[in-house]
Amino acid sequence: MHTQALIIGGGVTGTGLARDLALRGIQSLLVEKGDINAGASGRNHGLLHSGGRYVSTDPAAAKECHQENEILKKVAPHCIENTGGLFVAVEGDDEAYAADFPSLCRQCGIPCQPIDPKEAKEIEPSLSSKVTAACMVDDAAVDPFMLSLENMAHAQKLGATLLSHTKVVSIETENKQIRRVHLLNVDTGKETFVEPEQVVNAAGAWVGEVAARAEIAIDMLYSKGTLLVTGHRVTQRIVNRLRKPGDGDILVPGGTVSLLGTTSVRTPSPDQIMPTISEVDLIVDEGAKMIPTLKGIRYLRAYAGVRPLLRSKSNLDDRSVSRGFTLLDHKLDGLNNFVTIPSGKLTTYRYMAEKTADVLCQKMNIQSPCLTKTEPLPSTHAGRWTEPALGPKSWAQKDPQDAILCECEMVPQSTVEKIVHALKGVDGKINLQEIGIRSRVGKGACQGTFCGKRVSAYLEVHGHLEGYDSIADLKGFLQERWKGERAVLWHSQIMQAELKEALYCGAFNLENAGLVKKRNSNDA
Repeated sequence: MHTQALIIGGGVTGTGLARDLALRGIQSLLVEKGDINAGASGRNHGLLHSGGRYVSTDPAAAKECHQENEILKKVAPHCIENTGGLFVAVEGDDEAYAADFPSLCRQCGIPCQPIDPKEAKEIEPSLSSKVTAACMVDDAAVDPFMLSLENMAHAQKLGATLLSHTKVVSIETENKQIRRVHLLNVDTGKETFVEPEQVVNAAGAWVGEVAARAEIAIDMLYSKGTLLVTGHRVTQRIVNRLRKPGDGDILVPGGTVSLLGTTSVRTPSPDQIMPTISEVDLIVDEGAKMIPTLKGIRYLRAYAGVRPLLRSKSNLDDRSVSRGFTLLDHKLDGLNNFVTIPSGKLTTYRYMAEKTADVLCQKMNIQSPCLTKTEPLPSTHAGRWTEPALGPKSWAQKDPQDAILCECEMVPQSTVEKIVHALKGVDGKINLQEIGIRSRVGKGACQGTFCGKRVSAYLEVHGHLEGYDSIADLKGFLQERWKGERAVLWHSQIMQAELKEALYCGAFNLENAGLVKKRNSNDA
């Protein structure tokens, strides 16, 4: 294969870059070793930053966040719930910081309105009675899965190509150029190679691993952040603790639930990370200082992501490392057609893609302006089904004959059918995990207890895949849900987990089902 631009990494930055290049008339191939948003882009709190969170620790990043906040609300409104946000201080917090916060926001050009704590309590009744100061900002909630899927769908419509479940295994260089990049399909074992004019390393936490294939060293830090998903929507607005960023200091509503986080734990590797019980306890204890009801409510699951941070020479802690955008041009390392995006934020993905595309255009002597500032991101079927509470919203228009496969999120058979059809159209992998990324399947209160078996049976009965191993697929799907459930097993959630175990291990004998199937196959 030949491509003008090879993009390595299918997160929001990589998919945003594919769309930016496509709008400039530049053909790209995006390769991703997992699926869309397999890394940090799919494991965050979905906050569209006002910039307020960084006004004291990283003013440059704060300004970038605010500028992109305003742009994305105009060009991608269907991916955003414009909730607004509150910063609240409680008794014991630094009074000087709370007093300085409005002026720090003004210095960064960020709208900030101080309000009386009583008014804050009227706006959000669940706030603690111990709130001592409050400010309103223009935070919003964004659906990162919809954002990435829509960007990729538009890029593909304009000529881009996506290869998911495909990893870079080696890179050939010659005369200060990357000549060939060897790829491996991790599912089929098929090997191929691509000859790119330009290569962009947008692999998130794995940029160092990719760069090493070209014998280039990038020194990265990995900061694990854990978040919790509540069983219901706790607040209407995003609520931040009015202090410097710390643990358990933000609650982000998303559809019918809220996301509470986060932590910052140095980890040696971005692979095999999971939330821990101690992190969950810390997040709940800290969050309850802002919103006391967080202490006793139901949590559906926890999940963890890795912040990829470019190591600096200072001794700053991980929360103090800049969240701003850095673009590494490896011309200085002896490769003229290789650049890396080592870090950044979901809020500023469009800006990062724009600046990266500008560099590629300069290298290729192409005069083509960025259009993503003004060109609306189209709403397509690719990202539509990720919207929280879409099922209940569309219930009145539902066909009575359209069976519900996921009761918690009210996902009907027709939605699964459309997702399967879309995956087939791009040679995507069809299984429960991929369907879950593109819909709300498995994300409700039962965490896959009922929808897992129903969607699996649907795929099997309707013959969407030849040789589809429903047992292995169902096990993998349930195991992924379990990773998030195990750290929040108390109150009603532990009863739900017991029900799931009774159903799949007791009634269905799923633990041994694969072994029985294999023995029967051997006997035949």
